[in-house]
Amino acid sequence: MPNSDSGLTKGKITVIITALVIMADIITKEIIVSSVSLYERISVLPFLNIVHVQNKGAAFGVFAGLGNKFFIGVAIMAIIFIIVYLVKAPKGLETYALSLVLGGAIGNFIDRVRIGKVTDFIDVFVNDWHWPAFNVADSALTVGIVLFVIATFAADRYIKDKKGTGRYTD
Repeated sequence: MPNSDSGLTKGKITVIITALVIMADIITKEIIVSSVSLYERISVLPFLNIVHVQNKGAAFGVFAGLGNKFFIGVAIMAIIFIIVYLVKAPKGLETYALSLVLGGAIGNFIDRVRIGKVTDFIDVFVNDWHWPAFNVADSALTVGIVLFVIATFAADRYIKDKKGTGRYTD
């Protein structure tokens, strides 16, 4: 983790991580759209395919009937909430986690505004069981949420004494 002397402020960290997630998401989706036909499946590893699917719903395609405007509205509210929380969050794991979540939310938001749906392309499977296809933005969202939960539990266990020295409780 960068220290306070590194010049990386919480704002800079947030912008860098968020921008990297958005760029990786846009670039990978453009590669898929331009080189993989819709519903085409390319075997990569015994447990991984590259596919090209369009998702009009939320995670895993659920609630597709609610329409794109609904998901755009939810995304805008989530992005605003994350930014407000980031301003108040301490520098550290929470900043990294929320920056990943923000980048993922913006990445999928861009798809919804541009094409009215989200491009998914990563297909992980075991035998005939396939996890629903996902993308870089979804991955960043998931990793960010897991890190945020870890940071929250770690913060709950951290106690400062009267001297300002901290320690973790059991």
